[in-house]
Formats: sequence, structure tokens, C-alpha cells
Amino acid sequence: MKIHHIAPTLFALVLGVFSLQSTAFAQFSNPFGPQKTLTQQRQDILKKNDEILKQLYVVQPKAKDLIEKSVGYATFSNFGMKILIAGGGTGSGVVIQKDGTKPVYMNMAEVQAGLGMGIKSFQNIFVFQTKAALNDFVNSGWTFGGQVTAAAKYENNGDAYQDAVAVAPGVLMYQLTDSGLAAEITGKGTKYYKNTDLNK
Repeated sequence: MKIHHIAPTLFALVLGVFSLQSTAFAQFSNPFGPQKTLTQQRQDILKKNDEILKQLYVVQPKAKDLIEKSVGYATFSNFGMKILIAGGGTGSGVVIQKDGTKPVYMNMAEVQAGLGMGIKSFQNIFVFQTKAALNDFVNSGWTFGGQVTAAAKYENNGDAYQDAVAVAPGVLMYQLTDSGLAAEITGKGTKYYKNTDLNK
């Protein structure tokens, strides 16, 4: 008799969890909302870009010098959710080039797999050391196919840059979480690609 009572309850719980997941993704997959114009969406992304840089410079001041001497950089804001056996996340961002080329607005999509529950939000900052690396990121629909867990040091004129992680040739990365600069960067299964509408 007890089994018959438990089964419907468990089924209802699972349905409730996946309903929560659907609601959350519906809210965060389009963080700007349908009421905002393309111009307003671009402005929101640029504003968020400034906020992310300020946050990065607080926790890692040397990052400012690294970015200033780069050929360009990108910032992305992501919301991810993982429930039971599957999850994912979406986000938006912008690539800023130092040669005066207009900003390139991009999306990110993250697919997760595995057992577990949780909600995470983080910001990714990419620093491009070469023009070729930047162009490849923007034009090739770059995919972060691995998970980097070790920080690396980069030297410029004798100064060591802590916490910048090499994720591709000519591409360094920082990741910010609610608790500060991530010691281990997670990016497995993340796709970065141009936002067709915002780049018109």
C-alpha cells in the first residue's frame, strides 16, 4: 500500500522539478525581454561589459594591464541551471576590438550532462593576444570543448599575470563567480557564436 502512495508522489516531484527548469530557462534564455529594442539590447550588453570589467579589476588588478595590451577582449554573462540528469545555460556577450572596429555581439550556449541539482551564474572574460585568435573566435563559432582546471602565469616585461588561463592559442580567460575569481575554469561544452540580429 505504501508503494502505491510513494510512486505518485515521486512522479509529481519530478514533474515539478522539470516544470521549474522550463520556467527558469524561459526567463533567462531571453534576459532582455521581448519589449526591448535591438538598440536597447546592445546598450544593456555594453553596460554589463563595463560592470564585468570593473568586477574583474577589483579581484585581479593585473588583468587591466593585460587587457589594455591585448588586441581585444570579450565578456560574457551566463546563467546556468542543472537539474537531475540534464541541464544547460545561455548567455550573451560582446567582443571589443582595439583597432576601432565596432563591437561584435555574441551568444553563448552551454550544455551540461550528469546527475545533480544546482543553479550557477558566472561571467567569462576572454583576452585575445593575436588578431588571428580574435577573428577565429568571432567568425568560426568557437566551441569550448574542454575543461581547464589549472591556472597559468603569463609574463610581460617581468610582471607575472596570475589566474589567466590559456584556453586556446592566443586566448586567455578569466571566470568570475559570485564568490570571486574562479580557481578552476569550467567551460566544457560551451558554444560561442555571433548574434545575427544584434550585429545588423
